[in-house]
Amino acid sequence: MTQSDFLFRRSGKLPYIANTDADQRTMFETIGCSGFEEMWKAAQVDFPVPALENLSSGMSEHRMLDDFRSLAARNASVTAFLGGGFYDHLIPAAVDAVISRSEFYTSYTPYQPEASQGTLQAIYEYQSAICRLTGMQVSNASLYDGGSAVYEAALLGCRVTRRSRIVISEAVSPLYRRMLKTYAANQEMEVVEVPARGVESDLAALQAAVDARTAMVIVQYPNFFGQVEQWDAFTAEIRQKKILTAAVCYPLALAVLRTPGEMGFDIAVGEGQSLGIPLSFGGPYLGYMAVKSDLMRKIPGRIVGRTVDLEGKPGFVLTLQAREQHIRRESAMSNICSNENLCALTALVYLTMMGKQGLIDAAEQSAAKALFARNELSRLPGVEATAGGFFNEFVIKLPFAAGDAVKRMLPKGYAPGIPLGAYYPGRENELLVAVTEKRTREEIEGMVKALEEIL
Repeated sequence: MTQSDFLFRRSGKLPYIANTDADQRTMFETIGCSGFEEMWKAAQVDFPVPALENLSSGMSEHRMLDDFRSLAARNASVTAFLGGGFYDHLIPAAVDAVISRSEFYTSYTPYQPEASQGTLQAIYEYQSAICRLTGMQVSNASLYDGGSAVYEAALLGCRVTRRSRIVISEAVSPLYRRMLKTYAANQEMEVVEVPARGVESDLAALQAAVDARTAMVIVQYPNFFGQVEQWDAFTAEIRQKKILTAAVCYPLALAVLRTPGEMGFDIAVGEGQSLGIPLSFGGPYLGYMAVKSDLMRKIPGRIVGRTVDLEGKPGFVLTLQAREQHIRRESAMSNICSNENLCALTALVYLTMMGKQGLIDAAEQSAAKALFARNELSRLPGVEATAGGFFNEFVIKLPFAAGDAVKRMLPKGYAPGIPLGAYYPGRENELLVAVTEKRTREEIEGMVKALEEIL
């Protein structure tokens, strides 16, 4: 019995679908199918449809919680040296205490400023913090995640320059590049990927890929392999060709590195997860976007501004509100942008709790511990560590497949890094290792010893 057979026999029609029987008959006649079974066959579905009769019967809340606890107890506890854009940083306990207040986690879109001053002020201060961190003049209220922020930057570039070609370095996260191409698939946008040179961006190739159709060049800082590259000369040359530049930045690294604003980038985007947001098995996360002031009217999403009322009292409002909700679809800045309000608030509370010096300390500790880890790993027989300046992430080359090394390390309690071969064919022996301030000397030495045992 198939899933649709079971549902039909149980209820006479598919649940959760508002269409009447007459509606369904009309649709089936239109596509030339007699029913759902024939439709599935015509669609050539190549995966088994589960039979719902195999599901267990309902259980009490107490029993269900016990079952989930027993499942959770089977989870393996591993010390992670994973990065690639998402990092296991220390988060002050006060962050969760603040964002768990009901006035924060129940608030949503602040369309009525007179009733939403707290939310609007929090967004305004978040924007201010992002601007200070990136060295830019304007920030929006946030986006879904780092990948969608990269796409929004590309869309902005096409909108401003009236061109359709995006040049992006292969040293940008493969996840972001895949998301960009997916989002761009139904747009009049051409995405050109420029191969990296080892663990560095190929500046000469990037410059050669630029032509009169190019709207924007996108790079990452530090890049996906952890390398810190200087972009001043590159952005200056690209600017002369009236092409925009965007930097995909690791925000915690900007506490100690030069900002994208200082290096001449037009746009800074990225993933804000490192700013107090737990890994949470993949989300929810936070995309941020900041731009130079001349791009303010082209930035997607919401912008909160500070003003005064008729009595001179300060207040906060949504600024430049001719946005997606108020205009025709073809004039909208974006069709996917939204404000991740609670995650943005989390980032603001984290930055406030840490303060300038606390943020610098976390970044410096991450960098110092990563250097220690790389030095220890490079002493192992057959292990090669890449040269060059890096922040808290680096690449090592093993004498055998990095994926196999990860599988053999997990039972020992360590996730040593990300095998690059999964994203870069031909680099199967390379491992991307990330270290944060959360990792202790004992954990680093334990990981090195475990790797030595399997070499």
